Amino acid sequence: MVRLAVGYPDRDAEADVLARRLARRREEAPVRTVVDAATLLAMQAGVEAVHVDPDVVGYCVDLAAATRSHDSVEVGASPRGSQALVLVARALAVLSGRNFVAPEDVKTVAVAALAHRITLTPATWAAGVAAEDVVREVTARVPTPATTREDRR
Repeated sequence: MVRLAVGYPDRDAEADVLARRLARRREEAPVRTVVDAATLLAMQAGVEAVHVDPDVVGYCVDLAAATRSHDSVEVGASPRGSQALVLVARALAVLSGRNFVAPEDVKTVAVAALAHRITLTPATWAAGVAAEDVVREVTARVPTPATTREDRR
């Protein structure tokens, strides 16, 4: 659904990864349970309950459509891109303690949700422009909804 870059560990951290693997003397690593299945299902239901105003839905559609008509893009984000915007923005709203998606949530997740879904033109790629740059430009250019109109709920 999203592409995130976490980078590489520094030298000491990478050496620690190797040392821990050698100390285990096996490939499998013990993994501590963080959440049980029932809690995970409840968390998923909580995200599904987050309100998305029609203006915010339209904003997600407009952002994805803007990638399709951008001069630097050969193939823009499909409707799955706009769907990813809505779904990830809902999760961000929950993490922010809200039961509604704000337009800023969509802006925050746009690069992670859309950049890997577009194909740049060969000339754009050769010029060193990144898909992330194009998505940032699109989010700056597409008008942001003025409100989530949560008072209408």
